[in-house]
Amino acid sequence: MLAVPVFNMQGKRLGDLEVDPAALGGKVKPSLLKQAVVAYLDHQRQGSARTKGRSQVEGSTRKLYRQKGTGNARMGQIRTPIRKGGGRAFAKRVPPALKEFPKKMRRIARDNAVLAKIQANEVLIVDGLRCSEPKTKVFASMLSALGVERGCVVAMHERDVNTYKSGRNIARTDVRLVDDLNAYDVLRRPQLIFSKPAFERMLSRAVAVSEARSA
Repeated sequence: MLAVPVFNMQGKRLGDLEVDPAALGGKVKPSLLKQAVVAYLDHQRQGSARTKGRSQVEGSTRKLYRQKGTGNARMGQIRTPIRKGGGRAFAKRVPPALKEFPKKMRRIARDNAVLAKIQANEVLIVDGLRCSEPKTKVFASMLSALGVERGCVVAMHERDVNTYKSGRNIARTDVRLVDDLNAYDVLRRPQLIFSKPAFERMLSRAVAVSEARSA
């Protein structure tokens, strides 16, 4: 069993929460995590850049004048990239198809990324994580009390506007719903912080999927 430390917002340790590694995939699969990150980044690009090559611009394909005897430099068709109005030398064409990454694999990769973070002692649970009003100072003091200085992802179990607004202006800090987390989000920052209900929600779903897979 793995132990995940539980704190309050003042940084006081309240205890540990035990996690069965089997519920999160049993062992870390680096190849799966790499595939998840590459697929996620691949889907972020817009893919709408287009330029015309020499075969796509208007103009005759006839050689402009004969090769020898004119006193001019050799010249081919008017569509050549070195002439005004010609095509681009290395035109941007339709990008390759996006990498497929099915929903089940995304979920497994997310759980595996959380397992990797737990094994690296980079996961914290905060009991009572909530801001009564949008105050960046309150959120920043919580991170300072927890010893989180190099950036983190904060996973909430439900939408909380005050908590989101309190954390959104802090550098290298992302506030996410636990249901929206993916492997890239988990691995992107050094620390992963869950509210206690968010961690229980994520773990219960992971256990249900694990049991369904083994049945």
